[in-house]
Amino acid sequence: MASDRSNSSDYTAPLRRLLLAVLILLLSATFLLWRIDSPRVERFRAQITDRLVPNLDWAMAPVTGTVNLLRDFRSYQRLSEQNQELRSELRQMQAWKEAALQLEQENARLLDLNKVRLDPRLTFITGVVLADSGSPFRQSVLLNVGARDGLVDGWATMDGIGLVGRISGVAENTARVILLTDATSRIPATIQPSGQRAIVAGDNTIAPPVDFLENPDLVRPGDRVISSGDGGVFPAGLLIGQVAADPGGRLRVRLAADYERLEFLRVLRHYGTENVTDTARVITENGPLEEAQEVVTE
Repeated sequence: MASDRSNSSDYTAPLRRLLLAVLILLLSATFLLWRIDSPRVERFRAQITDRLVPNLDWAMAPVTGTVNLLRDFRSYQRLSEQNQELRSELRQMQAWKEAALQLEQENARLLDLNKVRLDPRLTFITGVVLADSGSPFRQSVLLNVGARDGLVDGWATMDGIGLVGRISGVAENTARVILLTDATSRIPATIQPSGQRAIVAGDNTIAPPVDFLENPDLVRPGDRVISSGDGGVFPAGLLIGQVAADPGGRLRVRLAADYERLEFLRVLRHYGTENVTDTARVITENGPLEEAQEVVTE
């Protein structure tokens, strides 16, 4: 038994070496044959390819199926990612829808509460806000209407609810609006229901203080603040806001205009009151002096 095993091992090792050498020679010959640039060799390679490649479809089927499976998996992965993105966008759209409904309801309430009736003689022109000053030291915006639209310095601007500012600087196609919050803004105002006169002075904050108040004891937080019309710059009765008290106890105005979303502004055409030139005629003609003389005569 031992002699048989030794004899088999003696034949197996040389046979393996021989087969390995033959395989190396065949591979080398195949490599050299495939590298030779001869027309005859090219025809021979073409014949071998025509014979072998069609018969290897069954061998390439698993590879082709695996490649297609990987492509389908990648496509499914992309579809899954797009589906997740669409779901996320749908949730955002639902949140925006809820916000839009709340804004619509709030707008309806504001329109219902805003019972202010302006003088019918006060016509207006609407302009689009092009840009703001972008500076904490100067509060102003730029409109796309100007001298070609008949704008005049000093005209009041509103956002549909409350007073925003006044025209200060008119070009041919644009106009600058100084906001009520600007440090240079001083608006004569009346506080209702007490009727107290005051000045709404801008200080570059969203809630300008109330200055020169006649009797502060008659004013309470929540009182309505409107323009008084003193000075003839602004028409009387324009809504400015409500009185509020800051932590220090100083009275300020919570502005009715939405300064966070100034997109469109109404410029009120106001040509002021008629200037009186002939004071003697006002006094004597159908005035108190003539009436007094008639009473004395009687």
